[in-house]
Amino acid sequence: MTSNNEPLDILKELASTITKRKTMDPESSYVAQLHKKGLNKMLEKVGEEATEVIIAAKDASDSNTDSLISEMADLWFHSMVVLSHFDLSHEEILTELEKRFGLSGIEEKASRSER
Repeated sequence: MTSNNEPLDILKELASTITKRKTMDPESSYVAQLHKKGLNKMLEKVGEEATEVIIAAKDASDSNTDSLISEMADLWFHSMVVLSHFDLSHEEILTELEKRFGLSGIEEKASRSER
């Protein structure tokens, strides 16, 4: 991966890598290890990373957000591993976010409770 990739290209490349690695030998791939351990382990990792994001955000300052960025990257990664378990892609999440443009957060939340 090169640093001049567009953000969506990075997500596509990461999703592709996760898809390839989920069926690899768990001895050689962390993603394969997570898939072998099952959904509960993947969800545990998402919860762990979410907690670490909260702690990093509480400890962050305007001049030091490095830990927050690192922990958020871990959360995104593990969330994408969960998506791969269900054969879903980041593109489906982006499509859902796009649908929400033009709605206030209050309207969007109300529309979810009506479903």
